[in-house]
Amino acid sequence: MAGIGPIRQDWEPVVIRKKAPNAAASKDEKAVNEARRSGGPVETIKKYNAGSNKAASSTPGLNTKKLDEETEVLAHERVSSDLKKAIMQARMEKKLTQAQLAQQVNEKPQIIQDYESGKAIPNQQIITKLERVLGVKLRGKK
Repeated sequence: MAGIGPIRQDWEPVVIRKKAPNAAASKDEKAVNEARRSGGPVETIKKYNAGSNKAASSTPGLNTKKLDEETEVLAHERVSSDLKKAIMQARMEKKLTQAQLAQQVNEKPQIIQDYESGKAIPNQQIITKLERVLGVKLRGKK
């Protein structure tokens, strides 16, 4: 075993130090008080509306004014009287009750009742199911 000499350690010593405080730590109340005591620099910034639940615009009067001036009537479209009569007539011709028709189109009986009373908001998928089961065309009669 020629050529092998004494074993040496080539490692350099490693020194572990505590990290310097980052920006978040310097905002800590304890760190600020310590800086004040030692005479170090303390930066203070006033943040407006910080920590409050106010809207981005500080003038709520503008939105209120817009709402007051709004004249458009907002209402959902309802089933037309032609459609509700057509559904009722087709159901009567097939001699079905609302519950039976609802079961055949896989909907709740309340849906059929709403369509026949004109309270429902028209849904094209439901109207298609009704057309298929009743065997009549309910759309496009205008």
